[in-house]
Amino acid sequence: MSTTALKRAHVGKRLSEYAVYNGVVYLAGQVPEVDPEADIRGQTREVLGHIDRLLAEAGSDKTRILSCQIFLTDIADIGAMNEVWDEWVPQGNTPPRATVEAKLANPKYRIEVVVTAALS
Repeated sequence: MSTTALKRAHVGKRLSEYAVYNGVVYLAGQVPEVDPEADIRGQTREVLGHIDRLLAEAGSDKTRILSCQIFLTDIADIGAMNEVWDEWVPQGNTPPRATVEAKLANPKYRIEVVVTAALS
């Protein structure tokens, strides 16, 4: 497949889990659907696991992240979220990142993460 061909994966009625175009992987916002009752640390671990899985499937990994947007329902959770993030993110490959407080679609979600990454 050409690197400029558009590919969508896990296409649903409202969204695709990711799209690949021109050597870049665009992930949909990842949320803690498996255990939305978990605390911020548990939800963050779950979401980062989804990101790892989807990036690998698309042909990339967390060392190739170009940008990351993190949405927290309570910005006071940033410290605990950062503890999990710091264990996960590869030092020397920390991406540009924005973290903001936002009201999420499901009130049980404490975090949503959107990632853009280069293909390997």
